[in-house]
Amino acid sequence: MRILRLTILIVLFFSSTATGLTLKEGLKIVTESGRAVKLSEAEKTSVAEDISIIRAKRLPRVDIYASQTWLRYQPQARFAPFGPVPLSEKSFLTYGFRVNQLVYDFGKVGSLVEAAEYALKAKKTEVKKIKNQVALQFVVAYLEALEAERMLEVAEEEVKRYKAHLKDTEAMYEEGLITKNDLLQAEVFLADARQRRINAENYTKITKARINSLLMRGLDEPVELDEVAEFPSVDVSLQEAYKKAETLRPELVLIDAQRKALKKRLKALRAEYLPDVFVSGGYEYQENRYMVHEGNWSLIAGLSFNLLSGGSTKAKIRQVNAELRALELKRQILMDNIRLEIKNAYLQLLSAIHRVKVAEKAVEQAKENLRLQRLRYKEGVGTATEVTDAVVLVTRAETNYWSALYERRKAEARLFYSMGVDLTTVY
Repeated sequence: MRILRLTILIVLFFSSTATGLTLKEGLKIVTESGRAVKLSEAEKTSVAEDISIIRAKRLPRVDIYASQTWLRYQPQARFAPFGPVPLSEKSFLTYGFRVNQLVYDFGKVGSLVEAAEYALKAKKTEVKKIKNQVALQFVVAYLEALEAERMLEVAEEEVKRYKAHLKDTEAMYEEGLITKNDLLQAEVFLADARQRRINAENYTKITKARINSLLMRGLDEPVELDEVAEFPSVDVSLQEAYKKAETLRPELVLIDAQRKALKKRLKALRAEYLPDVFVSGGYEYQENRYMVHEGNWSLIAGLSFNLLSGGSTKAKIRQVNAELRALELKRQILMDNIRLEIKNAYLQLLSAIHRVKVAEKAVEQAKENLRLQRLRYKEGVGTATEVTDAVVLVTRAETNYWSALYERRKAEARLFYSMGVDLTTVY
C-alpha cells in the first residue's frame, strides 16, 4: 500500500512540475532535426565533395599496370647477310608504374575549384533558407494552435453564459414571469453553443496534430503549448524592410553565389583553348632476354593541346552565358516578389494592430452590455432576445480580439521572414 501511495505521489509530482513545449524548444527541434533540413544538409555534403574531386586534378596520378602478351609469331628483323634476327620473345610479361603530374593549365583547375566553392556557398545558403522556411511554418503553426486554444476558451465561456441564462430563464419560468417560449429559446441557444465548442475542440486537436507532424512525432501524442511571454516587435519602415531584404534574404544571396560560380566556370571553359603542361615518369619491366635492359626508367615533359572538340567548348560557353543572363532576370523577378511579400506582410501587420485596439475596447463594452442586459432581464424590464444578443456580441468581440491578436503575431513572423531575418534568433 505504501509503495502504491509513493508511486502515485511521484506521478503527481512530475505531472505538476512538467512544463509544456515552448516556441524556442520547438524551433530548435524542427530546424536541427526536420526532414527537409536533413535532406538539404545531405545535399550540401555532396556538393562539398566536389571541391575535393576537382582539387585532385592538381595532385599526381599514379598508375600501376601489368600485362601478359602472347604473339603468334616471334618478332624478328631482316639482317642480311645473316638472315632474320629475333627482337623479342613470343610470350612475355610486362609490368611497371607511371606518375603523371599536371604542371600548368592556365588557371583551368583553379577556376573550377573556385566555382565549386561558390556552389558550396550557394548550397549553405539554401540550407539556411530551408531552415528559415521550416521555422516560419512552425511559428505559424504554433500561433495557430495557441489561437485555437483561445477560441476554445471563448466557446467554453459562451456555453457558460448560455447556461447562466438558461438557469435564470428556468427560475423566471417557474415563477410564471415568462412564457415557455423563452425557456425553449434558451435551451436551443445552449445546444448551439455546445456544438460550436465541439467544433472548436476538434480544430484545436487538428492544430496540435500539425505541431506533432512538424516535430516528427505521432499525430495523437498530447501537446501542451506554453504561451510566449514576450513577442518580438517589428519597428521598421517599408523602405527599411526592402533594404534589409536585399542583404539578408537567402534567395538573393543564393543567386549571387550561383552567378559567381558560373563566371568561374566560364573562365575554366575559356582555358580549354590553351594547352596543359605536364610531366610524366615511371618504370617499366619487360621480360625479354633479347634486350640489354629489361627494366627501364622514363621521364617525359610535354604539352597537351586540344585542336578540335567538335564545337563543344564554344557551345558550353554560350550555355553558361545564357545561364548568367537567366540568373540576372531571375534575380529581378525574385526581388519584385520579395518586395510584394514584404508589403503584404507589412500592411497585414498594420491592419492587425488597428484591429487589436478596436477589438480590445469592444470586448469590454460587450461584457458590460451583457451584464446590464442580464440585470434588466432578471428585473423583468428586458427580454430574453436582448440577453442572447448580448451573449452573441461578447462571443463575437472576444473572437475578433483573439483573431486580430494572433494575426498580428503571424504577420510579424512573416515580415521578419520576408526581410530575411533568422527566425531562430528572433524567437
